[in-house]
Amino acid sequence: MSSSPQILIEQGVAHLTLNRPTQRNALDIPTLNAISAYLEDFAENPAVRVLLIDSVGKTFCAGADLAEWAAAEQRGELESYGWTEAAHQMMDQLYRLPKPTIAAIHGGAVGAGMDLALCCDMRIADKTAYFKAGYTSMAYCPDAGASWHLPRLIGEEQAKRLLFLDEPYNAEQAFAAGLIGEICADGELATLAQERAARFAAGPTLAFAETKTLIRDSYSRTLAEQLLAEQAAGLRCGRSQDAMEALNAINEKRPPQFIGR
Repeated sequence: MSSSPQILIEQGVAHLTLNRPTQRNALDIPTLNAISAYLEDFAENPAVRVLLIDSVGKTFCAGADLAEWAAAEQRGELESYGWTEAAHQMMDQLYRLPKPTIAAIHGGAVGAGMDLALCCDMRIADKTAYFKAGYTSMAYCPDAGASWHLPRLIGEEQAKRLLFLDEPYNAEQAFAAGLIGEICADGELATLAQERAARFAAGPTLAFAETKTLIRDSYSRTLAEQLLAEQAAGLRCGRSQDAMEALNAINEKRPPQFIGR
């Protein structure tokens, strides 16, 4: 059974809520496809200036929907039923979204649920949060981006520890390792996440997009190449309406009012 994610777009914030609490917000193919469709719209929609992802229930996301997986195996279609392709498309879209993305994590982020959070620019968690790879315990390997994100976030050895041992990292461990950037008390997550999202929504959207792209592409460039890319990106930012507004605000000794263009 699938229930589409809930969407609210308000004051520049696209609030996407995973909405399968009975299934611990597991990602089945209809859910993955729904998120992909939303992301395609968000990328081009000027009303969206930041994406906030959270969940209903006690679990952020339990990963792949094992009931859907088992049904495919019974049909003899485990290798071809399409989950991996749908998940990979969605994860890549989320990672490349040219706007800030925030995951607000309550409860478990397991397997592909952890990978979903890792694709976001920032992760905020409350004290209930924990991360678990979930792959090797099932004699499986990462299949939704963990092998790419984890070494970059926490280093190769720590990534191997998390993946090989498959032990959960609680919120404090995740913060110490670098998996999340902020921890708050239970009950405060929604407020904190909304505050962060509102701040980004009021910011210079184009500059955020150019910064995300520069960071993402830096891994495949030399410093000289990166400096050239920064110069080109800086010219694009400098021609924006927000850049002009920033200069005017400085001259007029007032806070800037960015419009995202």
